[in-house]
Amino acid sequence: MIVSGGRVIDGTGNPWIKADVAVKGGRIAKVGNINEGLSSQIIDADGLVVTPGFIDIHTHSDLKLLINPLAESKIRQGVTTEVIGNCGSSLAPLNEETREEAMKRAGEEGRRVRWDWLSFGGFLRKMERIGTAVNVVPLAGNVPIRTMVMGFDRRKPRPSELGKMRTVTAQCMREGAFGLSTGLIYSPSGFAQTPEIIELCKVVAKYGGIYATHIRGEGETLIQAVKEAITIGAKAKVPVEIAHHKASGRKNWGKVQTSLKIIHEARERGIDVTCDVYPYTAGATGLSTAIPPWAHEGGIKRLLQRLREEDTRARIKREIKNGITGWENMFTQAGPENVLITNSEKNRRYQGKTIAQLARMKRMNPIEFVFDLLLEEDGNVGIVLFMMREEDMNRVLSDPISMIGSDASSMAPYGILGKGKPHPRAYGTFPRVLGRYVREKSQLNLAEAIRKMTSLPAQKLGLWDRGFIRVGAWADLVILDESKIADTATYADPNKYPKGIEYVVVNGRIVIRKQKHTKLLQGKVLRKNR
Repeated sequence: MIVSGGRVIDGTGNPWIKADVAVKGGRIAKVGNINEGLSSQIIDADGLVVTPGFIDIHTHSDLKLLINPLAESKIRQGVTTEVIGNCGSSLAPLNEETREEAMKRAGEEGRRVRWDWLSFGGFLRKMERIGTAVNVVPLAGNVPIRTMVMGFDRRKPRPSELGKMRTVTAQCMREGAFGLSTGLIYSPSGFAQTPEIIELCKVVAKYGGIYATHIRGEGETLIQAVKEAITIGAKAKVPVEIAHHKASGRKNWGKVQTSLKIIHEARERGIDVTCDVYPYTAGATGLSTAIPPWAHEGGIKRLLQRLREEDTRARIKREIKNGITGWENMFTQAGPENVLITNSEKNRRYQGKTIAQLARMKRMNPIEFVFDLLLEEDGNVGIVLFMMREEDMNRVLSDPISMIGSDASSMAPYGILGKGKPHPRAYGTFPRVLGRYVREKSQLNLAEAIRKMTSLPAQKLGLWDRGFIRVGAWADLVILDESKIADTATYADPNKYPKGIEYVVVNGRIVIRKQKHTKLLQGKVLRKNR
């Protein structure tokens, strides 16, 4: 195959060159002036931009790719590689007991999948059997590792338990994990304290992996949380990726100026710390995060039981209103008028409405409404929270050490994945950066934006043969129209594909041709140490 006559941006940050790109055996064979007579398959890229395939450094597509391996909302953005297992929540490793808990937490979507794996390697083999349209880079989450050994106990591990967690982590790394992830703002990931994480990260470092973290606070404790991540990186001698860097809550706006300075100072000391960012001022998570961490001890069944107990329910309500030391409540930071329901299996009519709106309709206190909805939905409710400001997001986006991560799953506007109203970042992250922040606002130049989507995440992960257009690299390519590229998904109408992505090539085969999916499952499940 020859991609002919395009403006080639190689992913390094260099300006574009006019060149052809030849592909053979799934890899890039030549870049330059190429005789088109050498191939019967020509992509005419005249007037278009040719880039490496985009690497989404932070996704939650673990289950979604098993349900719909076409990866519709991501491949149509130009994403050719997804990093899964983030925020501490991978789908492996498991044992019989934790598998039941994971299935329950997955709700309706979990019932669409046959959970026939336990080990980390078994999960990867499952994904390979099904196939995917995108490449997959797996991280091991500390949640399944910790719960296998300690359940949902909120305490420090005993020495023997820590030893077992180190053993399980090493096994995941041998079976292909690219590193360890934590979600320290969530339970039970947040039950793990700094020394425990350092010990697991020392294991990860031996295998050349990274530590990817949703840090312990993104609002009042943002600065301390960034420092904790850096401390873990320094003491474990492991590269650190700070997820979806932001300052949440109005009174915390502006703090990213300090946090980014701290990250750069750490890099000057030789600590490999970087971050990722999505181009929106709203985040997304589960409604159960509105409940204090202690109430999550024992798992989802125990949480729901506490919400049914009158005295305990009153205590939880009091703590949500007044706050408790060490807990950053995103629900309170945003306020019920800024919390939008995105997925509610038994109450689809709630989707697209705020907690404040629904509470008024029900003539209920918003917190009481949250309790009742969690009970009705077995704890599984998706939300979007509006709590950041554009200026802060722009600052992180423009920083040279940030890369682009959607913090979203591969979705589709049909079937079970089309039933909710997800955050529009699932469909629009990468085109939004290129259309809004490159073309319209000139906040980044095109070559720098592409670097943040390609070679920078590839370098962080150690993918030396992806993320670049150069001879020998795997032929993951995007051919786009710079003048047309734009996101079309909105919060009100999120299940909409972007414009301007003409072709997407994965491992040398065309998966998107003239904005149409060819249905090819060309992706590979990548393994760190294979």
